[in-house]
Amino acid sequence: MTTPLDHGGDAVPRRNWAGNVRYAAQRHHRPTDVDELRRIVAGSRRLRAVGTGHSFNRLGDSTGDLVSLAGLPPEVTLDRDRGTVTVAAALRYGDLATRLHAEGYALANLASLPHISVAGAIATGTHGSGEGNGNLATAVAALELVTADGDLLRVDRDADGDTFAGMVVSLGALGVVTRVTLDVVPTYDVRQYVHLGLPRAELDAALGSAYSVSIFTDWRSPRIGQVWRKQRADQPAPPAGWLGTTAADAPQHPVPGMPAENCTPQFGERGPWHERLPHFRLGFTPSSGDELQSEYHLPRAAAAEALAALDPMADRIAAVLQISELRAVAADGLWLSPNHERDSLAIHFTWIGDEAAVAPVVAEVEQRLAPFTPRPHWGKVFGLDAEAVAAAWPRYRDFRALLDKLDPDGTFRTDELDRLFPR
Repeated sequence: MTTPLDHGGDAVPRRNWAGNVRYAAQRHHRPTDVDELRRIVAGSRRLRAVGTGHSFNRLGDSTGDLVSLAGLPPEVTLDRDRGTVTVAAALRYGDLATRLHAEGYALANLASLPHISVAGAIATGTHGSGEGNGNLATAVAALELVTADGDLLRVDRDADGDTFAGMVVSLGALGVVTRVTLDVVPTYDVRQYVHLGLPRAELDAALGSAYSVSIFTDWRSPRIGQVWRKQRADQPAPPAGWLGTTAADAPQHPVPGMPAENCTPQFGERGPWHERLPHFRLGFTPSSGDELQSEYHLPRAAAAEALAALDPMADRIAAVLQISELRAVAADGLWLSPNHERDSLAIHFTWIGDEAAVAPVVAEVEQRLAPFTPRPHWGKVFGLDAEAVAAAWPRYRDFRALLDKLDPDGTFRTDELDRLFPR
């Protein structure tokens, strides 16, 4: 499913996580402090920041400069009075979580992979699961970024209000984020249970049954293959035969046949939040081999209808699919969030690594989901054009105006950004 990043001699990645995008940048930078970064940005005509490379399209590509922030100090500054933590943008969530837990604190949620960088995940609206949980960007209380002219700008949720809401999920288009301040909560424990063979009619009940729920299907059966329920440790264990399922009697991996030792502990074994909410352990490569990914966020209330719209093409999906994951995400007010002002069902597809075979299937998925105004995950493979994107996000024009204001010369623009937000 994934391959290691290809780091050049200067330790800046030359291709993305999956290996399907080789970056076109002519110069690569790895500054060791913010002042050096400011000089690099101010001296660049075109520049993009790259994190862990866990995007599957060319949104983060550039024909000019590529800059990695991995050389900046890995700051983690806890403010117990405010209930926040300020962290270096390039820090991985798994590394941050370990340090937070040691201090008695936690984040409200995590994505399925703990290996992704904080700033990169926030910029694309990456999420975990749970009908009461917003995506990872909703935890942001403040941002520090280097703008196109090399200035250092700090924006705050309380002080900057609506403009702040436009700058959190930014696609890397407004500047290079250097520090992020996140809300924290007291640490907590989680138990994870895996159930097999969920009847499709019980999908909505399953999604709302625990703190975080992920549902995996291969589109080959009328029953859903696996349900991963991550519940707070003080909640009662699920009953036998929960929603018509069978409890897994061996450790599971989301993709059948893949090694389960890469995955977080199951069978209701109590453990800290950061060792249960992700699907994969931080110390393991999450998967191996080639893959592509797509994901679409739809109104939660239309979940059954949207899945039914895809049923006629289930065989075509299955033919190029590794696994599909269904998750609930709470609504928020961030302008470019896939969950902007609507509770969502996220339908995720992990495809085989064959772009020619996957592309027509993605196109048909988008055509069938069009009546539900799908919002694609910004960092994954999709074909929707600027008109469809503008129709899906009510604050689209506001963001385009903000982009023109903060980056009038297009320093952070890419071909993909120009396609989605034409000037």
